[in-house]
Amino acid sequence: MARSVNRLSPRTVATVTERGYYGDGDGLYLQVSAYGTKSWLFRFTLAGKAREMGLGAVNTVSLAEAREEARRCRKLVRDGIDPIDARKSEKLMVLADAAKAMTFRECATKYIAAHEAGWRNAKHASQWTNTLATYAYPVFGDLSVAAVETGLVLKVLEPIWNTKTETASRLRGRIESVLDWATARKHRHGDNPARWKGHLDKLLPARSKVKKVEHHAALAYDSMGKFMALLRTHDGISAKGLEFQILTGTRTGEVVGAMWSEIDLVKKTWTIPGDRMKAGREHRVPLSDAAVAVLEAMAKVRSSDYVFPGAKDKRPLSGMAFLMLLRRMGHGDLTAHGFRSTFRDWAAERTAYPRDVAEMALAHTIGDKVEAAYRRGDLFEKRSRLMQDWADFCAIIIPKADAGDNVVALRRAAVE
Repeated sequence: MARSVNRLSPRTVATVTERGYYGDGDGLYLQVSAYGTKSWLFRFTLAGKAREMGLGAVNTVSLAEAREEARRCRKLVRDGIDPIDARKSEKLMVLADAAKAMTFRECATKYIAAHEAGWRNAKHASQWTNTLATYAYPVFGDLSVAAVETGLVLKVLEPIWNTKTETASRLRGRIESVLDWATARKHRHGDNPARWKGHLDKLLPARSKVKKVEHHAALAYDSMGKFMALLRTHDGISAKGLEFQILTGTRTGEVVGAMWSEIDLVKKTWTIPGDRMKAGREHRVPLSDAAVAVLEAMAKVRSSDYVFPGAKDKRPLSGMAFLMLLRRMGHGDLTAHGFRSTFRDWAAERTAYPRDVAEMALAHTIGDKVEAAYRRGDLFEKRSRLMQDWADFCAIIIPKADAGDNVVALRRAAVE
């Protein structure tokens, strides 16, 4: 008696060439076309209507797989469900999920685009992009953001945690922010695998235990006169810019980004807009006679809207220019930012100016929120006297033998 099911054999499927339909049983058929191509069909009747459903080509779907798929379809028909409609619905769901699914790289790009307008420094976005592209993207940049888990995050962080601790810490925070954004946008769910407290802090050593915090190298203030004398023997925009930074106690980014529109030589004031300040608030800088002299020298060769223009047209001096100059001067152990520490040490140890005056000269944020709420002025007049005294001190060369004992008399007394 002929079998009613599983009538086809793998050999028959492989060798049959005549056009037609070859039944395997229970609605499964092998279809051979006039061109010799072979495919599987499932024939069924639902609600009195006969239908055919393709199950794939023979070279893609084996006989065993075709039988399993036909079995699944028969169960749907038994339950009154059209398998063709069910397959269409499944495809639509897959497409919908794919449309909603985003890679980590895509989420990071959208996060940066959404936040860069609020970032104070224009370089912030490129720093985000560069660190993620260097370390995170090679590991899981092209994976679904929903698939990023603790193991992948550790794969990114562990190789650099002990050698580039600061970079690794910032990278972790950036990954955490992107994943939080993705969660808020419903592209993933669950805990954030890049979270530090209560999670990665159990798996990685704290930064303080990995590497001691290194402060910017600073010159002893008694050596400032000798250093400034050496600096003034160097020509060029970099030398003028570094001198100006030292005399104003400002940051490198604030100096290289200085515009002539911010300078008032008559009032001897440099007003730095809030979007270029670390604290995000406008800062008025009193200019000493020496600082004004630097600006007057730059004004004579003015070629740009920038006070200290770079080599490229319409671009400011590079942020690395001062570091390279220090190396050429034989002071590669110093950083431009370190002169702020030199100034602060001098103000604390060699003057009677109140602490708040020195702190405000450095544009440091007032830590006490109550005090900050009541502080309305910027102590400009007191800071003007402080910065002139600093400039005068920087012009004095103190003999090395007397450096420890010499007390420099200030040109004017610090008044409250």
